[in-house]
Amino acid sequence: MELQRSEDQGLPERKGQKRKLEEEIQEDREISLPTGAARRALLAEVTAQVTALESAFTWRESDRSAAKRATHVLAELAKNEEVVNVIVEGGAVPALVKHLQAPPCEDRDRSPKPFEHEVEKGSAFALGLLAVKPEHQQLIVDSGALSHLVNLLRRYKDSSISRAVISVIRRAADALTNLAHENSSIKTRVRMEGGIPPLVELLEFTDTKVQRAAAGALRTLAFKNDENKNQIVECNALPTLILMLRSEDAAIHYEAVGVIGNLVHSSPNIKREVLAAGALQPVIGLLNSCCSESQREAALLLGQFAATDSDCKVHIVQRGAVRPLIEMLHSPDVQLKEMSTFALGRLAQDTHNQAGIAHSGGLVPLLKLLDSKNGSLQHNAAFALYGLADNEDNVSDFIRVGGVQRLQDGEFIVQATKDCVAKTLKRLEEKIHGRVLNHLLYLMRIAEKPVQRRVALALAYLCSPDDQRTIFIDNNGLELLLGLLGSTSTKQQLDGAVALYKLSNKAMTLSPMDAAPPSPTPQVYLGEQYVNNATLSDVTFLVEGRRFYAHRICLLASSDAFRAMFDGGYREKDARDIEIPNIKWEVFELMMRFIYTGSVDVTLDIAQDLLRAADQYLLEGLKRLCEYTIAQDISLENVSSMYELSEAFHAISLRHTCILFILEHFDKLSARPGHLHLIQRIVPEIRNYFAKALTKPNPHKLRL
Repeated sequence: MELQRSEDQGLPERKGQKRKLEEEIQEDREISLPTGAARRALLAEVTAQVTALESAFTWRESDRSAAKRATHVLAELAKNEEVVNVIVEGGAVPALVKHLQAPPCEDRDRSPKPFEHEVEKGSAFALGLLAVKPEHQQLIVDSGALSHLVNLLRRYKDSSISRAVISVIRRAADALTNLAHENSSIKTRVRMEGGIPPLVELLEFTDTKVQRAAAGALRTLAFKNDENKNQIVECNALPTLILMLRSEDAAIHYEAVGVIGNLVHSSPNIKREVLAAGALQPVIGLLNSCCSESQREAALLLGQFAATDSDCKVHIVQRGAVRPLIEMLHSPDVQLKEMSTFALGRLAQDTHNQAGIAHSGGLVPLLKLLDSKNGSLQHNAAFALYGLADNEDNVSDFIRVGGVQRLQDGEFIVQATKDCVAKTLKRLEEKIHGRVLNHLLYLMRIAEKPVQRRVALALAYLCSPDDQRTIFIDNNGLELLLGLLGSTSTKQQLDGAVALYKLSNKAMTLSPMDAAPPSPTPQVYLGEQYVNNATLSDVTFLVEGRRFYAHRICLLASSDAFRAMFDGGYREKDARDIEIPNIKWEVFELMMRFIYTGSVDVTLDIAQDLLRAADQYLLEGLKRLCEYTIAQDISLENVSSMYELSEAFHAISLRHTCILFILEHFDKLSARPGHLHLIQRIVPEIRNYFAKALTKPNPHKLRL
């Protein structure tokens, strides 16, 4: 039974990379929204800087100095997201966009320029900060920023490499990243403006910060944009990106694996190209990176690779991915655990990998993650366990470490996880036979007590009815479950009770009447018309001073008690009138009606008195009817007294019903006074009950 999943179903969503230029922003800086006079003062400051920019678009040193200072002031202000709207309101965007390009100069002028590249860098930096707010992205683009930013990416071709050139290129790439963040139309505009080829070229730039900035921009542009993905690949970015995966600089390989991840997301053709280009081994290598972000991205990417085909799943495992993925399951980083469970879940769907993942230590941490409050993490773990359960070699380990109990007891957040767990239990159930069952029986005999109990608990749920006698009678499984009832642990008591109740449901079907033993002589029913009828009557009973007419032949056939009365040495043998003490008239009449007709309607108000009479006169069929009626009234409040009633009148069916009720409602009863005493009383009867039920030739057809 295969759990159907589309290729990217359950795939953790990648995000485009938004750069907030952390090195320039102080994390502890107090943020406050300006109001009143402070807002007016801020707006005046912004207006002053905008005016300076608008009037300083020349190569004069004073103008360049003023423009540089203005871009710096606006950038410093823009680091506070709360004042970004005021900056935009003050008209800063068009002024900053204008200064993304150098002022005009004569073509033959080769003299050194004051603050060359500095003003453009400041403008790109400020615009990148303003673009952090999505509502301003389109305004910046509509003001013409994209073409200028793309031109800045090419500055290294027209100028000697200097610190200023490196900085302006990096700021331009960062600005493109923030402008395109989660904005599909701007991503497309960047491609149409020719932004992708220079970004790909910059992956090979000598400065690592530029490499990072270019990769960050490509990562964002590739996110959920197929045309951009294709162009990035067509520009031959893959070889360089794969080389970057091997970089010792964590920041470099983090960006590279992020770009590749976004390229292959929902793109099978690119995924194949990436694998063909040799990405698999360096990605596996990143699982051991000191950078948790790189580990996370690598695990996610391996999960995507594993969806390609079965061979790829096997290759991933063969190249050493399993152990580091399992180690990630122990990380305190929830996202890292989510990605590793995602990858392991994909890998576990291949039969060649299942035993290896379990025997490398993956089973226990995956089971523990079922307790997670994170829905995605919980589901990924459940899906991985579903795969592992498909391998017979894993079933005993599943049960030995308590996996079945975790699957049954888990509180699962989404319906898909609940369905997955149910299918996992079904898979395990289908494998409890042959060598798997033999191994489990071996564990029940020789393992430590906690393991023996886990096996017995699991088999109560999973075994076939045909194997119940072998497991629970011949191999002592019943005693292990009964031992849990006597535990000092409330949880173990409850586990034992629930397992026994499940076992009883598999073993039999309850019925109110058909368990009555047959009469030693053929039953004779004279019919309704002869009840208390003097016609042909040969014996009279005196009940509460009233006469009840009866017929010896009918009474003789009904029970051993009447046969002893009329055929034995009792004084009633020859008496014409027989006094019946301690029975009410209506009770006696109903009893006789049953004897004459074989059936009677038993109401709750008279059932206990009628049970007493039926027990006294050995009318097993009538007892069953009474027991059935009484059983309908069993509750948490009266089950103890009902059990005592069943013992007093040898009401086997009622006693068994009480036992099943106690097992079924064990959790609620455990909080009531006298609970432990009741359990101690019924354990011997539970043992007898199951010993008989599980030794019947055909447990499917057993009737109590």
